[in-house]
Amino acid sequence: MTSSPVDPSALDLSPAAAPTTVAPAGVRPATADPATAAPTTAASATIDPATVDPATVDPATVDPATVDPAGGRSASAVPRPAAPADAPVRRRFTVGGVVQGVGFRPFVHATATGLGLAGSVRNDVAGVEVEVEGSPAAVEEFGRRLRADPPPLAQIERITVVTLAPRGELGFTIAPSQPSQPSQPSQRHGPSQPSAARRAQAPADTATCDACLRELADPADRRYRHPFITCTHCGPRFTIITDLPYDRPVTTMAGFPMCADCAREYADPADRRFHAQPIACPACGPRLEFRAPDGRRVRGDEDALAEARRLLIAGGVLAVKGVGGYHLACLATDEAAVATLRRRKRRGGKPFAVMATDLATARALVELDDAETRLLTSPARPIVLARRRADPRPRPADEVAPGNPDLGLMLPYTPVHHLLFGRPARAGADAGAGLPDIAVLVMTSGNLAGEPIAADDDDAARRLAHLVDGWLCHDRPIHIPCDDSVVRVVDGVEVMIRRSRGYAPLPIRLPFAVAPTLAVGGDMKNACCLGSGRSAWLSGHIGDMDDLATLTAFGRAVTHLEHLTGVRPERLAADAHPRYRSRAWAMERSRGLPGLPGLPGEPAHRPPPTPPGPQGPPFPPGPPVRFVQHHHAHIAAAMAERGLDGTSPVIGFAFDGTGYGTDGAIWGGEVLVADYRGFRRFAHLGYVPLAGGDASVRHPYRMALAHLASAGIAWDLDLPPVTAAAPAERGVLARQLRRGVGTVPTSSVGRLFDAVSALLGVRQTVDFDAQAAIELEARSRGGVPDECRYRFELREAASDGGPLIADPAPVMRALVADQRRGVDVAAAGAGFHEALVALVLALAERARRELGLETVVLAGGVFLNALLLAGARRALLAAGFDVVSSRRVPPDDGGLSLGQLVVAAAGDRLDSDDRLDSDERPAGPAAVDRMG
Repeated sequence: MTSSPVDPSALDLSPAAAPTTVAPAGVRPATADPATAAPTTAASATIDPATVDPATVDPATVDPATVDPAGGRSASAVPRPAAPADAPVRRRFTVGGVVQGVGFRPFVHATATGLGLAGSVRNDVAGVEVEVEGSPAAVEEFGRRLRADPPPLAQIERITVVTLAPRGELGFTIAPSQPSQPSQPSQRHGPSQPSAARRAQAPADTATCDACLRELADPADRRYRHPFITCTHCGPRFTIITDLPYDRPVTTMAGFPMCADCAREYADPADRRFHAQPIACPACGPRLEFRAPDGRRVRGDEDALAEARRLLIAGGVLAVKGVGGYHLACLATDEAAVATLRRRKRRGGKPFAVMATDLATARALVELDDAETRLLTSPARPIVLARRRADPRPRPADEVAPGNPDLGLMLPYTPVHHLLFGRPARAGADAGAGLPDIAVLVMTSGNLAGEPIAADDDDAARRLAHLVDGWLCHDRPIHIPCDDSVVRVVDGVEVMIRRSRGYAPLPIRLPFAVAPTLAVGGDMKNACCLGSGRSAWLSGHIGDMDDLATLTAFGRAVTHLEHLTGVRPERLAADAHPRYRSRAWAMERSRGLPGLPGLPGEPAHRPPPTPPGPQGPPFPPGPPVRFVQHHHAHIAAAMAERGLDGTSPVIGFAFDGTGYGTDGAIWGGEVLVADYRGFRRFAHLGYVPLAGGDASVRHPYRMALAHLASAGIAWDLDLPPVTAAAPAERGVLARQLRRGVGTVPTSSVGRLFDAVSALLGVRQTVDFDAQAAIELEARSRGGVPDECRYRFELREAASDGGPLIADPAPVMRALVADQRRGVDVAAAGAGFHEALVALVLALAERARRELGLETVVLAGGVFLNALLLAGARRALLAAGFDVVSSRRVPPDDGGLSLGQLVVAAAGDRLDSDDRLDSDERPAGPAAVDRMG
């Protein structure tokens, strides 16, 4: 059936439009003119929904002079006379948190009308504002349900209640949203911040719900096989929102007028799509289109889908436009197709993620426990890293995840995904009839290695042209790119590997209030973080800051976060590494230069300067930059996520690949006694020379040779890393290590993993970050060493009061001996992991004896290793420690910005080692590279 399009402005979506009234049963007609109603009373109270039931707080008995600005009620509140028990009452509830785009207004409407209450609900910049009027019992019950029974995707942070004078109002309405007001500039650094922390929160994108999937498969439904089916409870949100409050005109659906049928559903309180902003159907779009490399275009949802499925089944590579950007897809069971995609994308040996058609197929591919199943089927639909079955059906091509016992797996989360697999089947003979169903697809980010994901159609046509054999596009714009999230489960605990779609930009609750601050993260796995008050918003995954495209994507992500949250930073936080591009970006902004920093050796990319006029320089100074030591930020991020207030120091283990130390060395095996304000280096892995910077990171055999030389072990040709290096390279490397030319000391545990992996013959060169360590972990699973043969030697520092040194030389000597006597890789690798666990426990117990500390933080990318993380947690818990590790934020550099944020907010006067003055510090030798 064809319906006439309806402009959204005709559906009360304009702030100037009058609300549509629905009169509930039992409500008397209005007897007073709302314009002459009595003014709002002054009484108000702010309620923390985690601890206080709003229904138990009678705002009429609260003296506003006693309201705690932090949100609670003073014990000295002065009671006021209560109204007669049977008299109507009216209250305003202002609800903050993730309450827009999650079906909150329809929920409020249904709850209020069900209780016979009059009033209204609307979105505004603070969240959702509700006014209800009726009997005291019904109003009290409404307050209880507001807190106890919100929609599943809502996250309530606060509820403020104000008592109003009754108006005798008729019916309950969804009123037009209150638009944001222009910020007033402050005298410091731009717009003022009084309400930034009270802004509404943008919701995350969510997977298609079961109700929509049933309609998608129902030939009798008008949305049968509609590629953009959605409702109040599912679909795109963050990636299509251009502003708040959340309404259709401020999404990328604004260009699709509703047809009459959609408009009727949108306005019907009994319909699941009541006020669903992305509502659509086949009559009003959006629409699919298939594009071939030769310029041929196939329009129409079914015809475009049929062309895309034919291409996949024939072994081609397809670019698929999703919620947050393009995927590159091919049949995961087709060896040639996967190899082609890997070669074109320059993927090296890095695993591909796959998408299974349903949960049953996923379970046939990998072993899933209850926690992994919950994650896989959650509304966020992340990629879940799970252990492969020994005999999977269907069997993915070897090139999907070469040499890896795990598989990154996800389920379809958009209607287009379900239709690509061939489900639900199309009734009747048509363009797609007769094509077989697909069981599992490779679904990897639409980009070249290191680039940001492609989201704009023209950009995707240009950047992906040499990668794909066709594009499946649609005409709904993506406002902000957002890559897939990746998680794994370790000992039943969720560990975030990449936090992006489905999670961003949901806020992290901070343990203390912070001034408006932007933290720019690091240069690898970058994500920025914006904070104000008790909230921190992390961007989606941006990527490695290696080129102008990523820097541009970073700048857009910052602008989008600032716009949605209303936060204008008064401080910037950046890594202390003098060569990080993220740090250079922050310094450019601090200098008032709105462009992008240049790459090393290149000029900055910024608009040409405007000649100064009578009002001063062309760009005003920006906010100051605070530089935060890398490993301190790692520990602080885990502390903040756990909610530690920092009043007591922690024993922080920061194990990663690369981080700039306060002594100019490359750190990465650190034990810090830390709070948010500062840290002291309690212990660290013994230094070995890193020769050639990134060259040694890309070639683990070089790190093995450095460790062998430091341990006094000859480079005999029976050792795998010795034979991996050409004789001429060995000669040059030996001279570098002997003379200290072109080297920098490193204490990195990540580089130690590289060395052990090379020594045991697992991996001599790498194609992607941490490949050698990942493969060593995989080979070590199930290994049972005969005895704990490997032990680090603890040595006191040369200087009085200096940090302990954990010397790895005895471990290297024992590994060499075991290899020469034929110990298998699994046993040796398991023994190495056990040695690291024993080191963590020994250093934690030493710190407890000397300092009386009981809380241990495990942070840094090395703790993405499931064997190490599980072993360390178990050992520490058994010893009586409180163990903190990141769960909702990645422990690696993907979570670094959260730590930078809280450290920068903790105070300008810093303790001990964190006083870097690193912007004036010389950059050091060229070997101080950025790669982790």
